[in-house]
Amino acid sequence: MTQALSAVSPFPDKGRSQIRTDTALAIARALLEGFDKHYRIFREMSRAAKERFERADWAAVQRAHADRIALYDERVREAAERLQHEFDADALPDALWQDIKLQYVGLLTNHKQPELAETFFNSVSTRILHRSYFHNDYLFVRSAVATEYIESDPPAYRSYYPATDGLRTVVATILADFGLRVPFNHLRRDVGYLIRAVREILPKPLRLEANHQIQVLSSLFFRNKRTYLIGKFINGHLEQPFAVPIVHDGAGGLTLDACLFDPREIAPLFAFSRAYLMADMEVPSAFVDFLSSMMPGKPRAELYTALGLQKHGKTLFYREFLHHLKHSRDQFVLAPGIKGLVMVVFTLPSYPYVFKVIRDNISPTKDVTAETVKEKYMLVKRHDRIGRMADTLEYANVAFPRERFTRELLDELRRELPSQIEEDGSNVVVKHTYIERRMKPLNMFLDEADDEQAHAAVRDYGRAIKELASVNIFPGDMLFKNFGVTRGGRVVFYDYDEIAYMTECNFRRIPAPPTPEAEMSAEAWYPVAPNDIFPEEFAPFLLSGAKVRDEFLAHHSDLLSPDFWNDCKHNIERGHIEDVFPYRREARFASRFGAATPSGGDHP
Repeated sequence: MTQALSAVSPFPDKGRSQIRTDTALAIARALLEGFDKHYRIFREMSRAAKERFERADWAAVQRAHADRIALYDERVREAAERLQHEFDADALPDALWQDIKLQYVGLLTNHKQPELAETFFNSVSTRILHRSYFHNDYLFVRSAVATEYIESDPPAYRSYYPATDGLRTVVATILADFGLRVPFNHLRRDVGYLIRAVREILPKPLRLEANHQIQVLSSLFFRNKRTYLIGKFINGHLEQPFAVPIVHDGAGGLTLDACLFDPREIAPLFAFSRAYLMADMEVPSAFVDFLSSMMPGKPRAELYTALGLQKHGKTLFYREFLHHLKHSRDQFVLAPGIKGLVMVVFTLPSYPYVFKVIRDNISPTKDVTAETVKEKYMLVKRHDRIGRMADTLEYANVAFPRERFTRELLDELRRELPSQIEEDGSNVVVKHTYIERRMKPLNMFLDEADDEQAHAAVRDYGRAIKELASVNIFPGDMLFKNFGVTRGGRVVFYDYDEIAYMTECNFRRIPAPPTPEAEMSAEAWYPVAPNDIFPEEFAPFLLSGAKVRDEFLAHHSDLLSPDFWNDCKHNIERGHIEDVFPYRREARFASRFGAATPSGGDHP
């Protein structure tokens, strides 16, 4: 094909131009076929979430979550190989990529997922192009196709009219329209609780306006052991968002577990510290538009990511990052806190994220390599994070303006990871980095907190460890510096280089010393295998200061015994999958109205 581009033609200019156009169009079509295959499989896996939920096949839910994450990279690799095989992509003239992009835009005119297709184009082409071409002429640095008002069949949301049909009938109809094949054992009771909850939050007296309706997204949102019905109550200028979790009731049926109205309670369902949701979306931009109207403070990048479209989430995030750089003047600095032995971490004070880069020479006290660290981060990406592990965005070849780096930071990067940076003119190119939501390190939080704040944080720290253990994650290094406190006061783990599966650990009690001399010896008097863990040793490392120690021992002293850990491990090994609720216990109908709904590991 490359030879054809330079072939002699009886009409040199016209012939060569037509060959070039035909080649660009053929490559654009191949790229779009690759994306369409990806999204078709993505939708099939997402659509199947309904059946997995109906069967209560929680092990299959976990497998599908991990498999869907791997899906994108597989299709990108497949598409790049096709371009190499059919078009000798490495040898294509650089300028041809402008024509390919132009032809691709034309193919997206009536596409249902144009923004995702643009990201796919970038993902494939950056495998082929040199990074000097990572700009708007060759890639979609900015979107070229608008996503507003794309038609979907069926529509992205359905509208219901309580003034005509009655609120109880409408709620029952909404539930029936989702076609769940497992019955609601107490539908009348559940609908009654839901109506009571709605009436409690609506203004009184309520005058029904002409536009009075309930809008509900056309797909349920599935994650772990529950699914969510998402919608808005509209009346005049009032738009009241709501999310209704649906769970199995333990008696062969389903039940409505709660109704969340406050955007601050709905937003955690889409948090960066939770596994991605599954929903069947023909037009994902319409879903994101609807969700954005419910949670105006939630970045669209985070919403796309929460819906399992993390690659496009990365695209939007990077666009927002470039926009922020353009409109700010502060400098990148080393992140505050204790320096890590594995990563150099820096941040831009005006931007709520940190950038983590693996050191060239990891401290010998850490028995890990750079590849091990990358494997751990991928483990977290594919695992259920249950609101206790931060998601990360992984990037390659990120160019930062050198003038925005402090001298201290630039010296640190040159000294600690010279293989990971390249100084290219006015830029510093970081070859591999993880970007993560910035949180206050727990050790710093405790140093600055008053007694009430410190006690709450210590209690939540213990809960975080227990919840991680319940889903087969042993944090490894549990020092406070490896946990952060979110803006909402939630303790989240973010240092993954020593995590392990609970089932791979051997939790032991320290045996009694054979002699007094052995107890005083600097060497252990008992054999220790690589995966042996002695929980009794945690206290001296973790519990410094009476304020922290007393609160921890009052609520979480069981973490210092191997019995707790072995009980968790046994539950995991026998196939039990814990359910940690992403909303308050007080929000559940069981607490509000005394309903006999299932219990679980509630978020306090």
